[in-house]
Amino acid sequence: MTRVAVIGAGRFGQNHLRILSKHPQAQLVAVVDPDDAACGKAVTEYGGQGFAAASDVIGIVDAAVVVSPTTTHAAVAVPLLEAGIDVLVEKPIAATRAEAERILAAAEANGRVLQVGHVERFNPAVEALAGAVTVPLFFEIHRMSLLSPRSMDVDVVLDLMIHDLDLVLALTGVTPEEIRAAGISVLSDKVDLAHVRLAFANGCIANLTASRVSTEAVRKLRLFQPHQYFSLDYAKQELFSVKVSGDRQFGFAPIAFSKRDALEAELGDFLECVRTRRRPRVDGAAGLAALEVALDILAKIEEHGRQVARTLATSAGPHLPNSGS
Repeated sequence: MTRVAVIGAGRFGQNHLRILSKHPQAQLVAVVDPDDAACGKAVTEYGGQGFAAASDVIGIVDAAVVVSPTTTHAAVAVPLLEAGIDVLVEKPIAATRAEAERILAAAEANGRVLQVGHVERFNPAVEALAGAVTVPLFFEIHRMSLLSPRSMDVDVVLDLMIHDLDLVLALTGVTPEEIRAAGISVLSDKVDLAHVRLAFANGCIANLTASRVSTEAVRKLRLFQPHQYFSLDYAKQELFSVKVSGDRQFGFAPIAFSKRDALEAELGDFLECVRTRRRPRVDGAAGLAALEVALDILAKIEEHGRQVARTLATSAGPHLPNSGS
């Protein structure tokens, strides 16, 4: 049985704690959070011993799940990896390329398992889609959530869209050669709504929209490939296929699979990797690849923002046609 610590007892950390406290392959040994009240509440509810710092668990655990704010991922994960502890770090892997590379280097140098929490990879609808994809040509993806105080330390691209970036990279197997992006801040000082167009060398196009200021929660993906179209609802775990035959007949059918808790599957995979030393499905390299595209998108959004600012600064207002009066 793997002795596990959860670093971060916030809202999402609670989900990890709930699952690990009951998992047959895990012994929840430690809960880490600098907030004494949050840490104490988690220990009371899920068990284990409470600590204020991640360094306190070195020597008493085999593995750790890092669910602290993104900006702290490298500072938390690197010392754990260097101490011989296997790590699952929530997405995004880090806030910067340099920090992500430090995490990967620490895992490699110390022979540790490093898994990144791109939980949608373990969504059974996504797994079914991955098994059916041949030549993806066009993606249309929308991920929108109601305003929440969680993950406000990063932009919506790193908070929400990165799930879909990871999937597009995994399904296409390549990185985009062109990125066009726009985004706006609505209720925070960071980008809260973003629209992105990715173009790949093989002709594939991916349009992605992410918002954390929506009036409704939406998590949907549409994918087109030769003679076939897929519609996926992440939240409902539903996948439909429309096939076009040679005589232009349409065949519409749901794709069957067993539904399950994706986070439970992700944590189970991590524990299995710890036990067998197998490379995780979403390893550090995959986490870094998604982060790099996300950071390139944010750079494009910033560039677009400067362009808009220049236009507004030089414009005298809307140019309306003469009414003729």
